[in-house]
Amino acid sequence: MAVTVKRLDDLDEHSHTASGMSMKLARHGLDVESFGMQVIDMPANCDAHPEHDHAEGGQEEVYVVLEGSATLHVDDQQFPLELGTIARVGPAQKRKIVTGSDPVRFIALGGVPGKAYEIPAFSKPGQDG
Repeated sequence: MAVTVKRLDDLDEHSHTASGMSMKLARHGLDVESFGMQVIDMPANCDAHPEHDHAEGGQEEVYVVLEGSATLHVDDQQFPLELGTIARVGPAQKRKIVTGSDPVRFIALGGVPGKAYEIPAFSKPGQDG
């Protein structure tokens, strides 16, 4: 049977001590190979999420808020991310997530339309990317 069930606390994690951010390696922990999937925790008043795009590789990302709230900055626009919100950002858009007075926990999903997923080193335990 091809089923994997885990609690978030049982997933390997990358932590960034200075910012308080952490990333649970959900893709690795569930043995997912067809798309990227991480659970990101950001403390209140955090702007350490790196501004980035995926123009070179063509990856689109989807964010699903599990707890708390944040603001998604895309190019020169801002979008509230809160429970019940789901957002997609295309590959060429610069994006950054920032928290206000509340922390946030969200799932980040990623993949390249029409292409097989390539697992990046950062999403494997003990690796830096």
